[in-house]
Amino acid sequence: MSALARVGVVGAGAWGTALAVQARRAGREVRLFARTGGRRVDGLAVGALAEADADAFGDVVLLVVPAGAVRAVGAALASRLPADVPVVCCAKGLDAVGPGLLLDALAALLPGRPLLALSGPSFADEVAADRPTALDLAAPAEHRDVAVALAHALHTPHFRPYVSTDPVGVQLGGAAKNVVAIAAGVARGLELGDNAEAALVTRGLAEMARLGAALGAEPQTLMGLAGVGDLVLTCRGPHSRNFRFGEALGRGREPASAERTVGLVEGKRTAALIVALASARGVDLPIAAAVDAVLERRLGLAEAIDGLLERPLAAES
Repeated sequence: MSALARVGVVGAGAWGTALAVQARRAGREVRLFARTGGRRVDGLAVGALAEADADAFGDVVLLVVPAGAVRAVGAALASRLPADVPVVCCAKGLDAVGPGLLLDALAALLPGRPLLALSGPSFADEVAADRPTALDLAAPAEHRDVAVALAHALHTPHFRPYVSTDPVGVQLGGAAKNVVAIAAGVARGLELGDNAEAALVTRGLAEMARLGAALGAEPQTLMGLAGVGDLVLTCRGPHSRNFRFGEALGRGREPASAERTVGLVEGKRTAALIVALASARGVDLPIAAAVDAVLERRLGLAEAIDGLLERPLAAES
């Protein structure tokens, strides 16, 4: 595929802006879009999505909106985006319909075009500040050339996209790690200790691996950047909104109050969806189920922790 000289970024939040800044740093011509335009962000003019014509989006579109908005924005793009323009989903969550993976939702809305997923350990402010970052850029094998072209188009000395042909694993890692991070934050808030936090993160990875196997993900994907890498980043501490949200719950805050303080918490929405997705495939996710039960007020924190600790002894793998 020819070089992708023009990059359209849909979503002018922190992550969308950071990716737009990175594309500009890599020498691309960048157009940034949001629900409303007429402002500038980091030197980039923000256009209104509804007013964009077919040529405005360039050679590739990075879709950088919250997971819950992917369907609506995908539908808006369907009527104005040329059929051959690839779309890269940069959200980290699940589609509520099914529930399922976000690229499956986009495939129904934007049929016949290359669809990719970008995920990995990447705090937006560090990408915007040009601090070293590596991610997975995944496409099905038949569109690997698009992923390679985009990796080259976005690459700079401090921003390294690794090409993957496992969009299922890359998407799952980005969604599941947020739920595990909430659990790790709860452990910190309850002052359960480093041992407990390490156990939660490790067993959370085991849950990701079990669900990944059921969905057809490649095992090595969840051992890489989009899996272990993003999990470690998101579960490390106060830079992570999902972790801070969980920590606030552990210290006695109500979920709605904690989210108002922290900001959008993707794991809060993802917990119920990933439990439903796993249940439909007969996969047990006790940590994710405990987080969902606490958020939906079916269990208190103490009951949820006791339930995890009282599970029957079993082999680790």
